[in-house]
Amino acid sequence: MTGGFFTLYPLQITATDFKWVDKSPADNVIQVGLLIAVVVIAIIFLINARRGVKFNFSMGGKVSKAFSGFALRRMIKNTGLNRGQIKMLDFVFKTDEVTDPQKSLSTPALLDRHFKRAYNKIEQTSDNEAEIRHRHAVLFSTRNVLENSAIGALSSTRQIGEDTILTVNYGKEKYNLRVVSIEKEHLAAEAPKSVLGSQIKIPKGTKLNVLFFNKNNKGFSFETHFIDYSNIRSHHVMLLAHSDQVKLLSQRRYRRRQAVIACFMNLVYVEGTKKKQRLIVDKRRMSGTIMDISVGGCSIKISAPVQVGARFKIEFTQGGKTVAALGQVLRINKTGISTIIHIKFLRVTQKSMNLINSYVYEYANE
Repeated sequence: MTGGFFTLYPLQITATDFKWVDKSPADNVIQVGLLIAVVVIAIIFLINARRGVKFNFSMGGKVSKAFSGFALRRMIKNTGLNRGQIKMLDFVFKTDEVTDPQKSLSTPALLDRHFKRAYNKIEQTSDNEAEIRHRHAVLFSTRNVLENSAIGALSSTRQIGEDTILTVNYGKEKYNLRVVSIEKEHLAAEAPKSVLGSQIKIPKGTKLNVLFFNKNNKGFSFETHFIDYSNIRSHHVMLLAHSDQVKLLSQRRYRRRQAVIACFMNLVYVEGTKKKQRLIVDKRRMSGTIMDISVGGCSIKISAPVQVGARFKIEFTQGGKTVAALGQVLRINKTGISTIIHIKFLRVTQKSMNLINSYVYEYANE
């Protein structure tokens, strides 16, 4: 090599430089066997990767499970999450090192634990306040969609657990009855009694409407018919026919939390036409107490008279920060000298929405 250049020489190889080795049939069998083993291992690895199994090839040969993106998307296929929300859910699960997403998705308390840790992680890793607000907004919108999804729903009364309380509608009466047993052909619930303790006589074949809530606090209803009375485990029970048409009851659009929060209210007037409206905030302020709240609205206890349809600017403090919203009175309930007004929020800033959600879901330190 001179002057920084490599000198190239032509290849000088003759046929005598190669040594040909004849392989025995046994060697060929071994090679074919190894090839088949490699293919089988590759197939097993691929199948388990799709199922969410993660292989650890370190010493000891331990195997651990971790969710895969494919498996997660299959589970949440019909939840209504958009692309950004799916990415957020993926971030939430990876932040808390979730290994069983199906269990997490069907257990609200566990799911909230994952989301709370992701909430704090966002505050720690975001570059600025605007990014924190945006990512928190996506996080809460994702949690809200999952809150109202059919994940954890039941399709048959055979899936109802023992000790579940059924609300059975018979005539004009409602009876709360505990499930004693789930049998192959029917479910057995405590026999209904009158206020005097006597047995209610229900004709065989009577159609009944039943409501119940599962352990995840989701409400369901189903139609059934009365089969007969019986005795199971020393309990006098009524036998109800199974149903494969269990319906998920509609829920609140947003999670709501009971509260006792001092707030201020200013009456808001609307001037102008529909095309060009102007909101004028009255300087006079009245005080009240928020009794429950969600990002969709709240209930406020006040002593001053208020009319249905009136609009108010509502302000209160949460976590040392001011929350503001424009709301409209939907209905009014009188309770002695006080009045409970139910308000629907018309306008809420992203910052205020995040603060309300952090309180409702209890993610932030209060």
